[in-house]
Amino acid sequence: MDAYFYIILAVGLISSGICLVAGILKRAPNDVTILSVAAVELALLVYLVGSIVRVISGEPIAGEAWEFWGYLVTAMLLPPAAVYWSILERTRWSNFVLAAVGVTALVMAARMNQIWY
Repeated sequence: MDAYFYIILAVGLISSGICLVAGILKRAPNDVTILSVAAVELALLVYLVGSIVRVISGEPIAGEAWEFWGYLVTAMLLPPAAVYWSILERTRWSNFVLAAVGVTALVMAARMNQIWY
């Protein structure tokens, strides 16, 4: 496991926790929950830039490259989709959708790490 995974681990779990608490407290999505998901997207962008730099510098991906990049692109599409959902549906249930993003990004980052190494 590399530093990128641990960044997504920390940010994803914190974001999921914030969104779960907001959902349990029956609050609609707000700036805090949406910004926590934006932090997950930012962590994924850091992962993307770091991965591009590593490939350019000659570090090979041990597994299938298309699978790694597919996981990364898919993970990066989840936060904007969840935020869009939460803007359209301003109920407490949207916070649970937002909470799923952090955990899903974490699982996908773990799989990306397996593919890379």
